[in-house]
Amino acid sequence: MNARVVAVLVVLLAAMGGGALLVRQQADSQKPADAANLGQPLFKGLQAAAVAAVAIRQPKGAITIEKKGERWVIAELDGFPADYDKLRDFVLKAIALKVGQSEPIGEKDRARLLLDAGGTVIELRGADGKPLAQLTAGKKYFKAEPENPERAIGDGRYVALPGEEKRVIVISDPLTQASAKTADWISKAGFEVEKIKTLELGAAPGAQSGSSWRIERSGDNADWKLAGARGDEKLEVSKANAAAYTFGRIELADAAPKGLKPEDAGLDKPTVVTATTLDGLTYTLKVGKLEGENHYASIAVAGEPKPEGQDAEARLKKISERLPREKELAQYVVLVPKSKLEDILKKRADLLAKKDEKKK
Repeated sequence: MNARVVAVLVVLLAAMGGGALLVRQQADSQKPADAANLGQPLFKGLQAAAVAAVAIRQPKGAITIEKKGERWVIAELDGFPADYDKLRDFVLKAIALKVGQSEPIGEKDRARLLLDAGGTVIELRGADGKPLAQLTAGKKYFKAEPENPERAIGDGRYVALPGEEKRVIVISDPLTQASAKTADWISKAGFEVEKIKTLELGAAPGAQSGSSWRIERSGDNADWKLAGARGDEKLEVSKANAAAYTFGRIELADAAPKGLKPEDAGLDKPTVVTATTLDGLTYTLKVGKLEGENHYASIAVAGEPKPEGQDAEARLKKISERLPREKELAQYVVLVPKSKLEDILKKRADLLAKKDEKKK
């Protein structure tokens, strides 16, 4: 190989090496600005057992769900029970959050993505009340823009960490549960009334005459009878069954804020529904004003369970487990969905069988 050929090969190798270096530099320039953190936990080292409170602040409200003894309650509702399953899932999801994308951001983009005062601040606190982890959740992230972004769930969320005002992170969880509304966090369990013996509706003062009624039965499998039936009045049994079944499964929509006056809730002149059970308990539901799609209401339970029969011991255990929670509801004003009370708040005439049905 002569000197001229060697010189040409050296030039070609140098050119190839330079080209390879240029390609590598271009590839490096296309990597995310914070590539080292991609896939890393957002809250490193955080343990679920260390979380004793979750605080969520939004521009129009705030909520704190905290642990009191063995129970989780809502501070803004004077210790109303929280939905533990929802809270546990939220904390576990927060701990599992990972950095999906990370980029520099300016002040205008922070405002546009609601990562400033318009965002949702989520704080996980320890038993001492100090924050263990915190983030600001902004707008939902979409891989492809939907027709209605407000209603779409989202493919993720733009978030920012405290002290990192010039960085935005995209996570794959849209954090749909990050709400400061008490209705999204309360325990919806109302009361469970079994083996109803009598069910009575006492109309609110000033209501039309004929609104009140009382149905009763002698045993768990006996037919319902209308107390004080007059003339050819006959109870429509299916409507009586519906009323008793609905009362036995009351669920809550929300709890009213502290300090609500009875007259503001319509509970100074309520419609009163009372049920007694074959187990010896008395349940009283006072129904007040309609607020949107929900009625203000109060719940009270009286008596001590005295079940009878072969399954008396098992029933007593079951009732005793839920009774403390049901009795605790008496100190709160709650909201019950209007749709859940329609079978109960019927007038007396609406419980009667129609004349053509009686002939049949």
